[in-house]
Amino acid sequence: MSATRTVDAVRILGPNGRPVVPTLTANARAVRHIRAAYDAARTTDDNRKHWALADGLSADTAASPAVRRTLRNRARYEVANNSYARGMVQTIANDGIGTGPRLQLVSESMSEADATFIEREFHAWMNAVQLAEKLRTMRVARCEDGEAFAVEVTNPALPVPVKLDLRLVEAEQCTTPTMVLPSATAIDGIHYDEVGNPVTYDILRRHPGDAGLAVPQTDTIPARQVIHWYRVDRPGQRRGVPEITPSLPLFAQLRRFTLAVIAAAETAADIAAYLETDAPPSGEADEVEPLDQIPIEQRMMLTLPMGWKINQLKAEQPSTGYREFKNEILNEIARCLHMPFNVAAGNSSGYNYSSGRLDHQLYFRSIEIDRRQLELIALDRLFFDWLREAILIEDYLPQSLRTVRVDWSHQWFWDGGDLLDPEAESKALLTLKEANGTTMADWYARKGQDWQAKFRQIAREKKLARELGMDATDPATATASADGKPGPKDAPQPSIQDASLNGAQVTSLAAIIASVAAGQLPLETARGVILASFTTISEVEADRILAPLKNFTPAAQPEPAGSAP
Repeated sequence: MSATRTVDAVRILGPNGRPVVPTLTANARAVRHIRAAYDAARTTDDNRKHWALADGLSADTAASPAVRRTLRNRARYEVANNSYARGMVQTIANDGIGTGPRLQLVSESMSEADATFIEREFHAWMNAVQLAEKLRTMRVARCEDGEAFAVEVTNPALPVPVKLDLRLVEAEQCTTPTMVLPSATAIDGIHYDEVGNPVTYDILRRHPGDAGLAVPQTDTIPARQVIHWYRVDRPGQRRGVPEITPSLPLFAQLRRFTLAVIAAAETAADIAAYLETDAPPSGEADEVEPLDQIPIEQRMMLTLPMGWKINQLKAEQPSTGYREFKNEILNEIARCLHMPFNVAAGNSSGYNYSSGRLDHQLYFRSIEIDRRQLELIALDRLFFDWLREAILIEDYLPQSLRTVRVDWSHQWFWDGGDLLDPEAESKALLTLKEANGTTMADWYARKGQDWQAKFRQIAREKKLARELGMDATDPATATASADGKPGPKDAPQPSIQDASLNGAQVTSLAAIIASVAAGQLPLETARGVILASFTTISEVEADRILAPLKNFTPAAQPEPAGSAP
């Protein structure tokens, strides 16, 4: 026999004897009724596989040495074997670096002669070390390796007084062979201080992929001698990954699709013809061996077995969507590089002026950002390191530049892009200048030119044009006046129809001249009437027309015959 125990719930009764129901506050009711979530945070059967590889690793852990090694190898393989990948990477380096940066000192306290000397000597050093070519190589390495390294060294063989040089090393040479896991003050190849500043770099003397390399030897180099150029995509990221990483699967798809289309077209072309029959198995038709191969010679007539007819395979590839598919893949590939489609494909047939200009604005903006970053981490450091060594060379720099009070303010010029519409952009420049919206320094800087050098060249051209009796405003289309002096200002020449006077205008002009000759109209008044009435006649031409009338005396009119004495 079992006993059952019943427990009654405790209830609070009010004054009226009824149970008291607790009242929720407004905030509690609001919290209770909220039903919110992110759709992207839901895991369903449809998206489970898609998000299976999403992780919460840190930037350094996600870009571990093994992951970076795999990405580098695949990116290099794709660039080496895919003409589109090679063209994109080379184009970014050529457009971004071009012929190399150019230094201009902008210090107001420095004399023009001293500034010109420094600019000329530093330019000679850049040519001696082939800095532009090394920067282009570093830009390519940043695309396919994710990062570029350059070590400052002393090169006694340089044909310039300053022996500073740059030695490029590949990303896998910056490594610490004995490191197992990264820490707050060390990562593969780089050691940091407590606040995250690089202190030293471990650089292998030889590439780990060199044949015959048994034991790697590492040099510890101070951070002030190493240039490390990479793009930081996440906070705390200390090593770079290839910029073309998102496009690597797309490159593979593009190549596989192209090879599949070619294979299909070749298969259809390899089978010259095939035989088929409509007769039933027991019908009247000669027996033919299935899948038998018959060699066919050119320009020969053949006889077919009875009941059989000959056909050819229809080539279904490439299909009409072949071009569209490749263009879409290329457009998606180029997006991670901020490159417009026509630059990536090398084909602008589908572009008009407006769309091409808009796409290039995004592309050039990305190039400007890369250049600015390179100036901060590499060019400024190289310039000041060059100055430190140049100051130590006896009788090299002028004495006025060998003091600590020298202002070394400077800027860098890069190659500018070609003008897409020179006429429209020139009109825009004039409008901005009238509104004080720009300066000639800014205008020439956009073209990668030194405005001071351009002004000096323009002054020299005008001076030489005046010496030769040419129109100094435009030496390319210069014309000399009849007396050998510089001609009038270059201006649009009116057409013959616009410059010619009609019959009524000629009659009116002759009447004005006759009135002046007869003394009925003052010379200055006639000049004003001509300029106001005939807009095609300039002041010079009006003066030339009226000049003979200044000392003109009309001949006496003969008296009529038969007149009284």
